[in-house]
Amino acid sequence: LEELLSFLESNEPVSPNSGSEGSTRAVYSPDERKKRRMKSNRESARRSRWRKRMHLENITDEVNRLSVENQQLKNRLSAVINQYHIVWRENEQLRSESEALWAKLLDLYWTFATMQSR
Repeated sequence: LEELLSFLESNEPVSPNSGSEGSTRAVYSPDERKKRRMKSNRESARRSRWRKRMHLENITDEVNRLSVENQQLKNRLSAVINQYHIVWRENEQLRSESEALWAKLLDLYWTFATMQSR
């Protein structure tokens, strides 16, 4: 686009026999080509740095989001483990009480059975 604008702004005559090749291509000296290439390289490097910065920001945002999610999951896991321990202790107590009641029941059956056999 810059080449086209540069060519259009120049006061060089256009020959009627020139086709698409000559009409859109400007002829630059080696110095001008070097300057244009350097300018293009600088612009490319600027775009590359911008893309790198955007990528780094995206990754940083993702790391922060995942850190928050990880902490939330750790908190939930801790709550579930605590609840598990509470239920496990209650279960152990109920199991112990059940065994004691079964023992009393068996004792009552034996007592009743021995009283019936007399």
